[in-house]
Amino acid sequence: MIRINIIGAGRLGKTLAALARRSGRYRVQDVMTRGADSAAAACAFIGMGRAVTEWADVSAADLYLLAVPDAAIADCAQRLAAASVPAGAVVFHASGVSGSELLRPAAARGAHIGSLHPAFSFADPAVALEGFSDVLCALEGDAEACAALRELAQAIGGRPFELADGGKPAYHAALSVASNYLVTLTAIARHLARQGGVPEELITPLLGGLMRQTLENALALGPQAALTGPIARGDASTVALHLQALDDEGLRAVYQALGRQTAALAGERLSEPARRQVLSALGVAEDSGPVQSLAG
Repeated sequence: MIRINIIGAGRLGKTLAALARRSGRYRVQDVMTRGADSAAAACAFIGMGRAVTEWADVSAADLYLLAVPDAAIADCAQRLAAASVPAGAVVFHASGVSGSELLRPAAARGAHIGSLHPAFSFADPAVALEGFSDVLCALEGDAEACAALRELAQAIGGRPFELADGGKPAYHAALSVASNYLVTLTAIARHLARQGGVPEELITPLLGGLMRQTLENALALGPQAALTGPIARGDASTVALHLQALDDEGLRAVYQALGRQTAALAGERLSEPARRQVLSALGVAEDSGPVQSLAG
């Protein structure tokens, strides 16, 4: 049995610990939180473990999960190292944006360091425990840590993959754009539909069907092939009318920024004269700098 200690027993920490215990390959040993009651409650949820509140009382283990807020990871790594983490152990965290560099104090004591981030919502641990299956888990860190974390991810029902060195911020930005910004764009579209006089009860079906179809096309065909609309066909007059309808400077700036990226994504589908006309309608200067191609 592989021994695992959990530092911090929030929703993610206790769910991963329970999944590890359920796999039959891991023994959850110590569960440490700042309060004895929360540690005991986490142990009860996990179905195993000893409640601990002091660093000095944490037993030696094979794996240490620092399931704490990002701002606390480095400090916890320092405290764990001071409490004598055994050489050869794997110390890891589950932050989506931060890398294993936050765990360097543990590496200085001979531990292997890494991170494992499941692309999954742990809002309700009981629901997450039952629904965690074939979940993509991003790994990074040193080779030994990644090997151990790959084994853990597979044991709990995950599908592990490794990120490039230093790739965590871009990886997490991708998730945020795909998830959070999609919600923001939905809000903007709803606002504009309402401004245009669409009845409230029709806004969701009007936008929902189009958004679902567009997303399915973009995922199945690729963004460039799925791209339609006035910018892709060089309809500068329609773009100008859109901007006239946007009387809020913030929304205009969003439309202009996305429009510039969309024109770049259209690529060779836009002739050079059409591209210039679209950029002019968007209010984007020709010398405003290159736009990275997003066609891949």
